[in-house]
This record gives sequence, C-alpha cells and structure tokens, in this order.
Amino acid sequence: MCGIIAFSDPSIADKNETIQAMMKMIEHRGPNVKGSGFYTNDQVALGFRRLSIIDLQSGKQPIYNEDNSILITFNGEIYNYQSLREELINLGHTFTTETDTEVLLHGYEEWGMDGTLQRIRGMFAYLIWDENKQTLYGARDFFGIKPLYYYQNGETFIVGSEIKSFLKHPNFKKELNQKALKPFLMNQYNDLDETFFKNVYRFPAGHWFELHGQDFQMHKYWDAEYNVNYQRSAQDTINEIDRTVVDSVKMHNIADVPVGSFLSEGVDSSYVTSVLHPQEVFSVNFDNGPYDEASVAKELADEEGLHFNQVTVDGDEAFRDFAEMQYHLDEPDSNPSVIPLWYLCRLARKKVTVALSGEGADELFAGYVNYGMHSHNTIIKIFGIGLHKLPQGLRYHLAKGIKKAPDFPGKVHLYCQTAQPSDYYVGESLIFDLKQPTIFTSKQANSILQKNYQNDLTVNGIYQADFAKVKDAEEVKQMQYIDLHHFMLNDILQKADKISMAHSLELRVPFLDRQVAELANSIPSKMLINHHDTKYIFRKAANHHLPEDWAKRPKLGFPVPIKSWLHEEKYYQIVKNLFSQDWVAQFFDQDKILQLLQDNYEDKVDARRQIWNIYTFLTWYQLYFIDFDQTVQQYNHLQPDVEKIYG
Repeated sequence: MCGIIAFSDPSIADKNETIQAMMKMIEHRGPNVKGSGFYTNDQVALGFRRLSIIDLQSGKQPIYNEDNSILITFNGEIYNYQSLREELINLGHTFTTETDTEVLLHGYEEWGMDGTLQRIRGMFAYLIWDENKQTLYGARDFFGIKPLYYYQNGETFIVGSEIKSFLKHPNFKKELNQKALKPFLMNQYNDLDETFFKNVYRFPAGHWFELHGQDFQMHKYWDAEYNVNYQRSAQDTINEIDRTVVDSVKMHNIADVPVGSFLSEGVDSSYVTSVLHPQEVFSVNFDNGPYDEASVAKELADEEGLHFNQVTVDGDEAFRDFAEMQYHLDEPDSNPSVIPLWYLCRLARKKVTVALSGEGADELFAGYVNYGMHSHNTIIKIFGIGLHKLPQGLRYHLAKGIKKAPDFPGKVHLYCQTAQPSDYYVGESLIFDLKQPTIFTSKQANSILQKNYQNDLTVNGIYQADFAKVKDAEEVKQMQYIDLHHFMLNDILQKADKISMAHSLELRVPFLDRQVAELANSIPSKMLINHHDTKYIFRKAANHHLPEDWAKRPKLGFPVPIKSWLHEEKYYQIVKNLFSQDWVAQFFDQDKILQLLQDNYEDKVDARRQIWNIYTFLTWYQLYFIDFDQTVQQYNHLQPDVEKIYG
C-alpha cells in the first residue's frame, strides 16, 4: 500500500523539486522514506511513497526492467503474484526484488497492459513509463478499491492517488466544480465522474490508459457481467461461495507484516475474521451510540480465542477531528461511518500494518434492504414475490397504480416488487419510504442552493447510463450493478482507502476479489434476497464458520449518534457557527439552512442527514478553498503512532 503521483509537462523546468513537493503531500500513504523515490526526464516525472508490506528490504520504487528502459510505480497488492512471478521467470525475465510490483512490470513487457490485467488478482493503481515508446501507461483495479485521479489541461497532465498532491503542481488551476455540489447533497458524496475540483476526474475502475504526448486514451478491461447459473443447486452454491471466500481471504493474508481484521456484529466482518483467525481484531463503539456493536463483537472474538481491541468514541473527539477526516478524503463525504472508521484505523495501526474488512459483500450478495426487503411482514413479502412473477408489462402497469394509491401497509414493498428499477431506484439516498428521502431530493436541494448551483440533475437520472448497460439482467442485479458503480465506488471504497491510509494502514477487502464477484454475479437473485432474508445464500455459506444466529444478524453499518449530537447545545452551536459564516451565502440560502438546523434542534423535523451533508461540505470547502495553507500545515504530517514506528 503506497501513494503514487506523476505528471507530464514539458514546461516544468525543475521537475525534481515539483515531484518531491507533490510526494510530500501524500507521505501518510507511505512513511517508509528508504523505500520511496522518484524519476524525471524532460517530459515526465513519477513519484512514489512506500508503506512496506511485501519484501521490506528491497522494494524501493520506481522499479526498472532489465535495461532500465521501462519503470513502474505501484499502489496496492497483487495477491497471485507468486505464481505469475514463476511463470515470468520461466519466460526469461530477471527479477531484482521479491515484490509483487515487479510482476506488473515484466507482465507489461511480456503480455502488454490488457494481457497482464486479465491475469492478476488484487487491488491496485499503477503507472508505467516506457522510454522506448515515450508513453505513460496506467491502470486501476476491477472495483476501484485503490483511488486514481487525473487532470488534463493543455500540456499539463497529472495523475495520482490523491488530489491534494495535484495542488502543488505550478500549472494546476484550483477551481471548485459547481456542478458537484447538488449531487453531493442528494447522495452524501459526489457521484459525478468529475470531482469537486474542476477538470479533475476519477479514473474509472476496470480501465487502463495510455498517454503519448497529449493524446490520452482509456481502455476498459473488466466489468461486472451477470451470466446466471440456474442449474447449480443451493447446496452447491453454498459450498462454492465458501470455497471462493476462503481462498480469497487466504490470498489477502499474504504479507511480511502483522495482519489483523475489523470486527463488528455483522455477518460480513465476522465471516472474514472467522476464516482469517488473526491474532488481533478491532472494533469501535460510541459512548452514547444507538447500538453497542463492540460488546457483541467481543463475544465472537472470545469464542474464537482472538485478542479483542476496542475504542470508544465521544462527540467531543468526533467534532475535534472531523475537519482532519475531510482533509484526507480529498472530496467531502458525509457518510457517518467516516467517523468510526477513523478511530478504528487509528487503533488498528498501533498493532498491525494490514487489516481485513468486509466491504463489498452487500453489493455482491444483495445485502441492502433497498433491493426489495421493504417489509418485515411475511404475508406481504410472499404476496410481493407472487406479483413479481407476473408478465413484465402487466407488472409495470400495476406498479403505476400502486404508486398513485393512498398509503397502505406494505405499499413501498409491493411497488418495488412490481416496478422497473430504472424508474425508481436511488440507492442509499432513499430508505424504506418513497415519500420521505433521508437526504435531499432534487427539488429540496435546489430550494436551498443559490442559482449558480441549481440544476436538473436527479440521483436516478445520474444512474440511467449504467441502467442501460444491464437492462437485460435480473432486476435485483441491475440495482447491484448501480451500487457497485456508484455507492461502493464513489463512497464506500473512497473513504475506506483514504481514512485507512491517513493512518498508514493498509485495508484489504477480500470480498472484492474478481473470482468472488464472478461467482456472486452468477447466483440467481432469488437465492440472494427472498422472503427469508437479504444475502440469504451468503449467510448459509457463513454458517460453515459462524454460529447460525451470528450469520443471521442484521446489517447495522457503524451506527453513529449524529441525531443525539445535533440535539446537544455545544454541538448544535458548532454547526450553527459554521452555517452563519458570511462566505456560506455564496452557496446556500442561509436563512433556510439555519432554520432547518433550528427545527431539527427543536425536534420539529428529523433533518440530521441533510444538516450533516451541509456541515460536511462547508467543513471541506473551508479547508481547501479558504484556509488551505493552514490546513496543510496542520494536517499534512505523519500520525504520531506512525512516527513512533518508523522514526
């Protein structure tokens, strides 16, 4: 796990100074100074910060091929590198390190970019400079576990792990992307390809690029496909899930440093932990949280004989550290789970360098209630299954009638069982009630925004291009595809990478393995979500390692007491003070957002997520556009525990 940064810009005379300044901005991603390095020539510069995981002694990057004409910088892990290394040696390649990185370098020489990417399993973002072709190549992993951004403006091209390093390039123009604010308010994260920084884009998952001069071209090498196997029995499916998950967890345990795991009371992290059986496991709790996840997680740790580590967080800590969290995220993310993840990573880094987590299981094995589990009433659920079996035309016509009907018990569930997902699905922006979104609707967002930030975008509208790609897939799988390419890609995985790397911790996600995904995508939806449960067949596989009651536990997902915080005077005043700043008026109708905050405080409405969205954006904007020099001085440093470890 490391940080990479590169640029192509013939106008920069002192590329050494520039690339080192950019590398300094991401030193938290790679505190091992001896393993870090850079390369420059008249056209390009590549920089690398290293967090040593494999081959601790000789893994310094860039790494060069045999005649020094091709070099690579790499962030991530290739889990099947050992077998590929042996194959490449047999083909005549000479390795100078024991790293997984070098497999990508010689793989490029032997098979090219696409051929190498079809052979590997792992999480990655990497860059290759080929001096012979005068071409810069790069790739991002299948799911977008590792971040990669790029900026192109005239002769200036920048690409790297974190946007903050771009800001140190003399020809980078820092501008706010006004189009991003409304999608953020509707989602809790920016769901556009273009980031909050104008002309800075997220490089898409499952793609690679080539840059020759100013000619930039992208190529897709992988995407989720849904070739459902209807002949495989339920028991064979259970066995195959467990075999594939166990194999993936085993591969994700390859490291030359201590490996631990995160553990909550949910089935995903519990499954990983029970298979991995690490010495150290980590959990987080809140002093006034709505649930006590840590105590329940400790029961499993004790049963498995694992050393349980717990941290309890209070509101004072959360508000004190919140700005630093948003700094490390590059873009604002108001997902409340950012907060517990911050303290969980800080705790884990005191004992391990690598931690495994359960991200991805919900998207791959249908764990979200919004895939169709909108009722707990068995009769309604069974009736909904019957309606879903009607001919499509009749079913869609019936859905229109249900939507227009007065409210009745089970209405949302029956509507979602009959309607076409592309007509209604808005992911995590809407939970349970079609009329009461938990974040802003398009209309609500426009009503509080100044005119320059208003537009016609809707959450569902942003999804339509991806819905078109999977229009022939089962309807649950259409929704899974959307979440895979939106919520997971642009929210879940971004915060997982940025928050863990802020503490120089490598976070691995064994469910997000290509082979696990291809198996999951072949399972009929009725095995995944039905009147029994979400992730039904996945839970059955987890039973191979967990007590049955544990595998059935509902998803909680880092419950954070934001509701209670916003009803406490001291935290209410912190938010109110930020909402009242003069510069806020350029974005929002201040009277409206202050009134929303007041109404929530007086318990007239439950607007916690709306308020938290606004608070998050304003916190982030102040860091990057008002107080940036002070921000860098305050937050651009190694965490104390990392300094202690590395000196």
